[in-house]
Amino acid sequence: MQPQALILEQQTSPVLAYSVNDACRISSLGRTSIYALIAAGKLQIRKVGKRTLIPAESLQRLINEGVKI
Repeated sequence: MQPQALILEQQTSPVLAYSVNDACRISSLGRTSIYALIAAGKLQIRKVGKRTLIPAESLQRLINEGVKI
């Protein structure tokens, strides 16, 4: 596989989860709001080692349905 083809393949792979920082950037919400949603059980997380990941489906559901913080 050529390097250019590999880069294209990586860009088209679906995102499975976001870091808290990525979720903030994508949703335009602040870290405090993201953590408040997690604490309220309105946003799911998965811990992988020390990393906190937010499943893409959970963030998409939050954006589609909307929630008061």
